[in-house]
Amino acid sequence: MSIRKLSLIAVSALLPGIVMAEASAAPAAQGGSYGPIVFLVAILAFMYFLVWRPQQKKAKDHRTLVAGVAADDEVLLSSGIVGKVSAVYEQYIAVNVGNDVTVTVQRAAVTAVLPKGTLSSLKK
Repeated sequence: MSIRKLSLIAVSALLPGIVMAEASAAPAAQGGSYGPIVFLVAILAFMYFLVWRPQQKKAKDHRTLVAGVAADDEVLLSSGIVGKVSAVYEQYIAVNVGNDVTVTVQRAAVTAVLPKGTLSSLKK
């Protein structure tokens, strides 16, 4: 064998040991790794602006709508029934849905307050 081949064999046999020795001699990285924290904060901000905030706004609007229901308002209930409010109680409302038919429902069942005259336009 030639000296060139022997030197290549020796270097290739020693190379993995040299690389491992250099890697283990390198100092360990300390601190400065804010990646996971930044990622977590970004996910929480994403959830806040796309899920929690719109849901809170929708709930606040519904509370305002329900608190503003008064007698003689025309309302749409969550069941799809349309009627005219005949009486308002603390937690309930009485809704006239037809010829002498009055239904008492929770205030939270009100989905929308309809414009005046909606019931008369539906009867035509």
